[in-house]
Amino acid sequence: MRSLLWLLTLAALAVGLSLAARYNDGYALFVLPPWRMEISLNLLLALLAAGFPAFYLVLRGVVNTLGLPDKVRAFRARRVREKAAGALADAMRMMQEGRYGHALKSAERAYGGGYMPGLAALTAQRAAHALRDEPRETHWRERATWHDDETYAARLMTAAELAVDVRDFDAAHRALEHLAASEGRHIAALRLSLRAEQGLGHWREVLRLARQLEKSKALTAEQAAPLRARAHREIISQMGDPAQLVRYWNAMPEADRLEPRLALQAARTLAATGGCLQAANLVEEFLDEHWDSAVAAVYADCEGGDTLARIAHAEKWLGAHPRDEQLLLGLGRLCLRQKLWGKAQSYFEASLAILPTRGAHVELAQLLDDLGREAEANAQYRAAALL
Repeated sequence: MRSLLWLLTLAALAVGLSLAARYNDGYALFVLPPWRMEISLNLLLALLAAGFPAFYLVLRGVVNTLGLPDKVRAFRARRVREKAAGALADAMRMMQEGRYGHALKSAERAYGGGYMPGLAALTAQRAAHALRDEPRETHWRERATWHDDETYAARLMTAAELAVDVRDFDAAHRALEHLAASEGRHIAALRLSLRAEQGLGHWREVLRLARQLEKSKALTAEQAAPLRARAHREIISQMGDPAQLVRYWNAMPEADRLEPRLALQAARTLAATGGCLQAANLVEEFLDEHWDSAVAAVYADCEGGDTLARIAHAEKWLGAHPRDEQLLLGLGRLCLRQKLWGKAQSYFEASLAILPTRGAHVELAQLLDDLGREAEANAQYRAAALL
């Protein structure tokens, strides 16, 4: 329908122009002495109508011809950038595929083409690192610093990640500190910080980061629990004041205090630093709520304090756990310290009857040796040596 309307409009316009030309008797006179030229006004109008497009086309052709070298240069530059963009995409794809040699070559081509040179340099640095090509990695690390306005945060994250990979935790820590000062710390940076702080032995910071990552759901409870427990154990092992350790233990979240290895470490540290009473109290509180044979075994390690009271407490546990060889062994040691020779021997023998261990054989052998029963003691030493 629209085409028909345009056709009718053009037909009407043609009819109108033809009628106007028929009744137009005007003419145009051009004089250039000694010549003169006279043409009808209709012909002049027709020549002008046809000449203007022709003049425009000629002028456009001249302009395009003169601008052809610039267009060729722009076309070539565009082709180079397109090839460089393709090379960078190939480099990033090959990095994911593990084809590091090809990725490095593609990243070098992308950098040479001038397409996102900062990103291309970082990709080349990662590829060289994966190939353990230190000279080229250093080269591309330096090139990446030239484009900090483009990839500053990415360069710091790459530096931290690669430093952690080679266990250069100091360098990783410095890079992450610079990143935090300028960009803040996101989840990936916090994870890298966690690994770096572990490597540096900054366990209080590890504890803080593990809690923060768990709170932000970047770590599951199952992932965060062993990290917190390891940090607590390391912090406790460095404490030399029993009172300080007890305060730290009491300030810990209750869920963390349920870890048996943590209670074991705390008790051993207290015993080693002279906090025998505190160690016994800690073990008693832990075992009264959560039984663990390994923790029960350290109950007799600490010398001093009210040994008879500890024997009584341990015998209460024995009623609930009569076949715990570690508890029986600990009771034997406590009785031995109190010079209850008969009870000590019976507890050692009961422990061996449940599960023979080198420690129980040695303890029983030393007891028998002190009692002058050398033949029986030698038999126990031989049994211990066979385990």
